[in-house]
Amino acid sequence: MSQGIGNPRLAYTRLWHHADASGRVLGKFAGRIARVLMGKHKPVWHPSMDNGDYVVVTNVRKLVVTGNKEDQIVYRHHTMFPGGLHERKYKDLMKRKPDEILRLAVSGMLPKNKLRDRRMERLRIFEGDAVEGGLEGNLVTSWGSLTETREIVFAPQPKKIVTKPASAPQTQPENPLNDGVD
Repeated sequence: MSQGIGNPRLAYTRLWHHADASGRVLGKFAGRIARVLMGKHKPVWHPSMDNGDYVVVTNVRKLVVTGNKEDQIVYRHHTMFPGGLHERKYKDLMKRKPDEILRLAVSGMLPKNKLRDRRMERLRIFEGDAVEGGLEGNLVTSWGSLTETREIVFAPQPKKIVTKPASAPQTQPENPLNDGVD
């Protein structure tokens, strides 16, 4: 095998990602979060393993939807009792519980299996800028802008370079074919 393999321990390590939802489109943003929660961005991804990372989302109130979806989206829930259908519109839910909108969108994009609840537990959502509960120190990656900015977490140890002691400056050997006449 001609390719070197890095440290596999780093691939299984769960990192903490910070995502700022300001101005993000709900569906695309939820899809990206679901991908990180599943661990599909890692080289060791397998559908039966739960290798995903933690995601902390802030500024959920500033999420946007495109087109007329703000007026058209309706969230339905049935209690399984007669007449137990509850319908909530997007606008009303955004005023009362904006975190629930993102939670439902991400949950809908995760596979419907036994790992889904465990993956959803690693999603932390906050309405404002502040991250509560002492999670600030854990955050490693930030999605503040529309392009991902990644900080170096596991930097390899620098190799020690052994230098030879400085000697006399090297001079160019004279060209034996040059007789000194131009």
